[in-house]
Amino acid sequence: MNFQHTDDRRMLADSLNRFLAEQNGIEARHLHAHGPLGYGRTLYAGLAELGAISALFPESHGGFGGAGFDVSVVFECLGRNLAVEPLLGALVVGRALIQAGSPAQQDQLAGLISGEVTAALAHDEPGSHYELHRITTTATRHAGGWWLQGVKNVVPLGDSADLLLVSARTAGQTLDAEGISLFLVPGTAAGLDKCGHGRIDGGRAAQLSFNAVQLGAEALLGTEGQGLAVLEHLSGYALLALASESLGAMDVAKDQTLEYLRTRKQFGVPIGSFQALQHRMADLLLEVEQARSAVINAAAAVDEPEGLAREKALSAAKFTVGRIGTLVAEESIQMHGGIGMTWELPLSHYAKRLVMIDHQFGDEDHHLARFIALSQAEGAASGHAEA
Repeated sequence: MNFQHTDDRRMLADSLNRFLAEQNGIEARHLHAHGPLGYGRTLYAGLAELGAISALFPESHGGFGGAGFDVSVVFECLGRNLAVEPLLGALVVGRALIQAGSPAQQDQLAGLISGEVTAALAHDEPGSHYELHRITTTATRHAGGWWLQGVKNVVPLGDSADLLLVSARTAGQTLDAEGISLFLVPGTAAGLDKCGHGRIDGGRAAQLSFNAVQLGAEALLGTEGQGLAVLEHLSGYALLALASESLGAMDVAKDQTLEYLRTRKQFGVPIGSFQALQHRMADLLLEVEQARSAVINAAAAVDEPEGLAREKALSAAKFTVGRIGTLVAEESIQMHGGIGMTWELPLSHYAKRLVMIDHQFGDEDHHLARFIALSQAEGAASGHAEA
C-alpha cells in the first residue's frame, strides 16, 4: 500500500506550513491565542484564502477535497504550527450541515468555507463524561418553533462564534439515545449568556447558558429526535482532526528534542551521545510512528459508512495519540531538563497542546473502553452471522 499523499495534498501541506511558519511564529501565536478573541482573525482569513477550509469539504458542497486524508493533511499542519484558529468548529458544523441540513441550511456552508462565518459545536455539558447521548439541555415546542433551555460547557471559541450547533433533548430521559435533536443558533441570540475564559493551551472557550432562547422552526437541523446519528458522524471527523493535529505537534516536539540532544553538551560531548538518552529517544521515535499508522488508518476509515469498523479505527487513533502524545510531552520536557518547562521555549506549548488534545471528544480512557465495547459488539455480530 502506498502511504504517500497525492501531489495536490503535498502542495497544500507545503503551502499551509510555509504560510503558518511566516505568519504564526511563536510570538505571533501567543498574541493570538492569549488575546481577547482567542485566535487571529486575519490569519484565519489567510488560511481560508489558501484553501485550508475548502479542503475539508467535498466539491459537491463548495469545497475541493473532503476526504479523510484531506482533513488529516490540514490538521497535521495546524498541529505542527500550534494554530488555534477555529477550523475544527468549521469542520464539525459543516459536516453536520452536509449530513442533515436542508438546502436553505446548507447555504450557510459558503460562509464557513470563506472564513467569513465562524462556528462552534455546543454539546458538552457538566458531568457528560464524553458520552454523546448524555444530554440534559431541553428544547420545547411552541407555536412558532422552539424554546431552548440548558447549559453547555467548554465550547471552543463559544464566546465569539457566529453560529452554534447545539444539541438538546426533545424527548426521553437524560441517557436515552432517542429524543436528541440538533439546532442552529446564532451567536447573538437573545437569552444566550456567554462566560468566556482562556484555555491552558491557548485559545478561548466559553460556558453557554440558554435561558429560554427562542428559535424558529427552521433552526431544527435534520429530523427531530434523531440527532445522535449526526453527532456520531461529525464526531468521527473531529476525532480524525484532533488525532492528526496531535501527530503534527508530536513531530515538532520530537524534532526539537532530537536537535537539543545533538547540540546540548555536558562533560564536553553532546548529551545525545549518552546511551540512556539514545534509548529513550529511539523508543519515542517508534511510538510516534505507531501514532502515524493509527492516524493513517483512521483517515482511511472515516469516509466509510457508519459502522463498527469505522468507529473502532477512530477510537483506536484517539486512544493512541492520547497515550503517545502525553508520552512525547513528558519525555521531551525531561530530556530538555528545566528549560523545557519555560514559557520562552516553544516546546512547552507543544507539550501543553498534546496533553489537552487528549481531553477533547473523549480522552484516552474513554476511547479505550469504547474500542473494547465496539470489539465485543463486532465479535457478537460475527458470532450471530456464523450461527
